[in-house]
Amino acid sequence: MDNVSVVRVFILSGINETNNYRTTLLTFTLLYYCVILFFNISIIMIIILDQHLHEPMYILLCSFCINGLYGTTGFYPKFLLDLLSSSQQISYEGCLLQAFVMYSFACCELSILAVMAYDRYLAICRPLHYHFVMTKRRLSQLICFSWLTPFSLFSINVLLTSRLKLCGSNIDRLFCVNWVIVKLTCYDTDTFSNNITAYFTIFIYLAHGLFITWTYMHMIRTCVKSKDDRLKFMQTCVPYLVSLVTFIVAMLFDLMYMRFGSRDLPQSLKNFIAIEFLLISPVLNPLIYGFKLTKIRNRIVGLIYFKR
Repeated sequence: MDNVSVVRVFILSGINETNNYRTTLLTFTLLYYCVILFFNISIIMIIILDQHLHEPMYILLCSFCINGLYGTTGFYPKFLLDLLSSSQQISYEGCLLQAFVMYSFACCELSILAVMAYDRYLAICRPLHYHFVMTKRRLSQLICFSWLTPFSLFSINVLLTSRLKLCGSNIDRLFCVNWVIVKLTCYDTDTFSNNITAYFTIFIYLAHGLFITWTYMHMIRTCVKSKDDRLKFMQTCVPYLVSLVTFIVAMLFDLMYMRFGSRDLPQSLKNFIAIEFLLISPVLNPLIYGFKLTKIRNRIVGLIYFKR
C-alpha cells in the first residue's frame, strides 16, 4: 500500500545532549520517578481504604492521581532505558503508542479538572442540590467522560497518523509526539484529515477551559457573599487552582514551542519545556492535595503516628 509508512524505527535525538552526565541524570530520574510513584500510590490507597473518603471530591482526586501514574509510566521507563542504552531508538508502533499516552494523559488531566470544577461548583453554589445531583451514577458517568473523551479523540488522531507516508525518522525530543510525527510526512502526503481532527480536539478542550472559567466565576461571586463559602473555597479550590494553573502553563509552553518555537534554543531548554508537564504536575498534585485537604492530611498524620 502506498500510504503506509516505510519508517519502522524512530531516533529520539533529544537525549544526545545528556551524554556527559548520563549517570547523574539516570540516578536523579530514577529517584524522581520513585517519588512520583510513592506520592500518587499513597493518595490512591488512602482514598480506597478509608470509607470516609468515598466522596465525589476524593474519588475524583483518586482518578487524578491514577492519570498521573498513567502519563508518567508512558515516559519515565522508556527514558530510563534510553539513558542506559547507547542508541535511543523506538519502534514505529511504540512511538505511536507513546504519542497516544502523552496526549491522552494531558487531555485526561484537563477533563478531570473540568469535572472537579463542576463538583466544586455544585458544592459551593448549589449545596442543597449537591447530593441529589452528584449521585454515584452521575459521578461514574463523569469519570467515564473524563477518560473516554481523550481516549476516543486520540485513538482517531493516532489512527490517522498511522496511515501517513513518512520521509523522516529523526524526532528531536525525548519522547514521541503525534504532531512531530505528522511533520515527518512526505511533501506529497495529504494531512488534511489530521489537521481537521487536531482542530476539533483543540475546540473540545477550549470548551473545557471556558467551562472551568465559567464555574469559577460563579464560585468566586458566591464566596464573596458568605464567610463559610470563602472558607470552603480556600480549603478545596485553592489546591485545584494551583493544579490547573501549573498544568496549563506547562502545556502552553510546550504547545507554543512545538508550533512556533525557535530551533536555536539550547537542546537542554527544549527538553525541559517538553517534559515540564511530566515533571511538576505528577508530584505537585498529590502533595498539595495531601497537605491542603483536611481529611487526607489527618489520615496521613494518623498513619505516621500509628507507625511510631
